[in-house]
Amino acid sequence: MCLHSRQKQIFLLTYLSRPFTKVALLPCRFSGFIPDQPTVMWTRSDLDPKTVHMRLEGGDDLTGQNQHYSGRTSIMVDALNTGDFSLTLRKPQRTNVCNYTCTMSDGTGERRLTDVQLQVKGQQQTPDENTGEKISLYIYVFKLCTINFLCKSDG
Repeated sequence: MCLHSRQKQIFLLTYLSRPFTKVALLPCRFSGFIPDQPTVMWTRSDLDPKTVHMRLEGGDDLTGQNQHYSGRTSIMVDALNTGDFSLTLRKPQRTNVCNYTCTMSDGTGERRLTDVQLQVKGQQQTPDENTGEKISLYIYVFKLCTINFLCKSDG
Protein backbone atom coordinates (compact mmCIF):
# COMPACT_ATOMS: atom_id res chain seq x y z
CA MET A 1 0.00 0.00 0.00
CA CYS A 2 1.37 3.42 -0.93
CA LEU A 3 0.29 6.91 0.09
CA HIS A 4 1.79 10.02 -1.47
CA SER A 5 1.58 13.76 -1.96
CA ARG A 6 3.81 16.00 -4.10
CA GLN A 7 5.20 19.52 -3.87
CA LYS A 8 7.19 20.93 -6.78
CA GLN A 9 9.84 23.57 -6.33
CA ILE A 10 12.43 24.86 -8.78
CA PHE A 11 15.84 25.94 -7.55
CA LEU A 12 18.47 27.85 -9.46
CA LEU A 13 21.78 27.10 -7.81
CA THR A 14 25.07 28.62 -8.86
CA TYR A 15 28.45 27.21 -7.94
CA LEU A 16 31.71 29.08 -8.16
CA SER A 17 34.46 26.60 -8.79
CA ARG A 18 38.04 26.14 -9.86
CA PRO A 19 39.13 23.33 -12.18
CA PHE A 20 38.91 19.86 -10.59
CA THR A 21 37.03 21.17 -7.53
CA LYS A 22 33.56 21.71 -8.94
CA VAL A 23 30.68 20.02 -7.14
CA ALA A 24 26.93 19.77 -7.42
CA LEU A 25 24.81 19.40 -4.29
CA LEU A 26 21.56 17.50 -4.86
CA PRO A 27 19.20 18.47 -2.03
CA CYS A 28 17.29 15.94 0.08
CA ARG A 29 16.09 16.85 3.56
CA PHE A 30 13.74 14.87 5.79
CA SER A 31 12.19 16.19 9.00
CA GLY A 32 10.12 13.15 9.98
CA PHE A 33 10.88 10.13 12.13
CA ILE A 34 14.05 8.28 11.09
CA PRO A 35 13.58 4.55 11.77
CA ASP A 36 16.03 2.17 13.41
CA GLN A 37 18.64 0.80 11.00
CA PRO A 38 17.72 3.09 8.12
CA THR A 39 19.12 2.89 4.60
CA VAL A 40 19.28 6.06 2.54
CA MET A 41 19.81 5.54 -1.16
CA TRP A 42 20.33 7.86 -4.13
CA THR A 43 19.50 6.18 -7.43
CA ARG A 44 19.15 6.75 -11.16
CA SER A 45 16.56 4.47 -12.74
CA ASP A 46 18.25 4.60 -16.16
CA LEU A 47 21.48 3.00 -14.89
CA ASP A 48 22.49 -0.60 -14.18
CA PRO A 49 23.30 -0.84 -11.36
CA LYS A 50 21.04 2.06 -10.42
CA THR A 51 22.75 2.94 -7.10
CA VAL A 52 24.55 6.29 -7.05
CA HIS A 53 25.17 6.31 -3.26
CA MET A 54 23.96 4.29 -0.26
CA ARG A 55 24.24 5.20 3.44
CA LEU A 56 23.59 2.72 6.25
CA GLU A 57 23.63 3.36 9.96
CA GLY A 58 27.25 2.18 10.11
CA GLY A 59 28.40 4.36 7.21
CA ASP A 60 28.49 4.28 3.43
CA ASP A 61 27.97 1.04 1.53
CA LEU A 62 29.32 1.60 -1.96
CA THR A 63 29.73 -2.04 -3.01
CA GLY A 64 26.75 -1.83 -5.39
CA GLN A 65 27.53 1.69 -6.58
CA ASN A 66 27.47 2.38 -10.30
CA GLN A 67 31.09 2.67 -11.47
CA HIS A 68 30.43 6.05 -13.15
CA TYR A 69 30.06 7.58 -9.66
CA SER A 70 32.97 5.82 -7.96
CA GLY A 71 34.94 8.22 -5.74
CA ARG A 72 32.72 11.19 -6.64
CA THR A 73 29.78 11.04 -4.20
CA SER A 74 29.27 11.67 -0.51
CA ILE A 75 26.58 12.32 2.07
CA MET A 76 27.32 14.22 5.28
CA VAL A 77 28.65 11.97 8.06
CA ASP A 78 25.87 13.00 10.47
CA ALA A 79 23.08 12.70 7.87
CA LEU A 80 21.11 10.08 9.81
CA ASN A 81 21.07 12.40 12.84
CA THR A 82 20.21 15.62 11.01
CA GLY A 83 17.92 14.32 8.24
CA ASP A 84 20.05 16.10 5.61
CA PHE A 85 20.62 13.41 3.00
CA SER A 86 21.82 15.82 0.31
CA LEU A 87 24.21 14.21 -2.14
CA THR A 88 27.51 15.87 -3.01
CA LEU A 89 28.52 15.00 -6.54
CA ARG A 90 32.13 15.91 -7.34
CA LYS A 91 33.30 16.67 -10.87
CA PRO A 92 29.84 16.58 -12.45
CA GLN A 93 29.85 15.61 -16.09
CA ARG A 94 27.35 16.08 -18.90
CA THR A 95 26.46 12.39 -18.54
CA ASN A 96 25.32 13.12 -14.96
CA VAL A 97 22.47 15.29 -16.23
CA CYS A 98 19.46 13.17 -15.33
CA ASN A 99 16.76 12.43 -12.74
CA TYR A 100 17.88 11.29 -9.29
CA THR A 101 15.75 9.78 -6.51
CA CYS A 102 16.48 9.87 -2.78
CA THR A 103 14.77 7.13 -0.73
CA MET A 104 14.85 5.91 2.86
CA SER A 105 14.11 2.34 3.89
CA ASP A 106 13.82 0.52 7.21
CA GLY A 107 13.71 -3.01 5.78
CA THR A 108 9.89 -3.23 5.85
CA GLY A 109 9.01 -0.22 3.74
CA GLU A 110 10.56 2.40 1.52
CA ARG A 111 9.89 6.14 1.62
CA ARG A 112 10.58 8.11 -1.53
CA LEU A 113 11.80 11.47 -0.25
CA THR A 114 12.83 13.52 -3.25
CA ASP A 115 13.18 13.45 -7.01
CA VAL A 116 15.82 15.84 -8.36
CA GLN A 117 16.40 16.63 -12.00
CA LEU A 118 19.95 17.90 -12.53
CA GLN A 119 20.59 20.15 -15.52
CA VAL A 120 23.80 21.95 -16.39
CA LYS A 121 22.77 25.30 -17.86
CA GLY A 122 26.14 26.71 -18.72
CA GLN A 123 29.63 27.79 -17.80
CA GLN A 124 31.12 31.26 -17.63
CA GLN A 125 34.66 32.50 -17.05
CA THR A 126 35.08 35.29 -14.52
CA PRO A 127 38.18 36.82 -12.86
CA ASP A 128 38.87 36.01 -9.22
CA GLU A 129 38.47 39.13 -7.04
CA ASN A 130 41.77 38.55 -5.22
CA THR A 131 44.12 37.10 -7.83
CA GLY A 132 42.59 38.09 -11.16
CA GLU A 133 42.92 34.43 -12.20
CA LYS A 134 40.07 33.22 -14.40
CA ILE A 135 37.74 30.85 -12.62
CA SER A 136 34.74 28.95 -13.89
CA LEU A 137 31.23 29.77 -12.82
CA TYR A 138 29.04 26.72 -13.37
CA ILE A 139 25.29 27.17 -13.41
CA TYR A 140 23.23 24.17 -12.32
CA VAL A 141 19.46 24.03 -12.31
CA PHE A 142 17.66 21.58 -10.06
CA LYS A 143 14.01 20.74 -10.46
CA LEU A 144 13.11 19.37 -7.07
CA CYS A 145 9.97 17.38 -6.43
CA THR A 146 9.46 16.67 -2.73
CA ILE A 147 7.41 13.54 -2.27
CA ASN A 148 5.78 12.25 0.86
CA PHE A 149 5.57 8.68 -0.36
CA LEU A 150 5.46 5.68 1.98
CA CYS A 151 5.18 2.10 0.81
CA LYS A 152 4.85 -0.76 3.27
CA SER A 153 5.07 -4.43 2.43
CA ASP A 154 2.03 -6.44 3.46
CA GLY A 155 4.11 -9.32 4.73
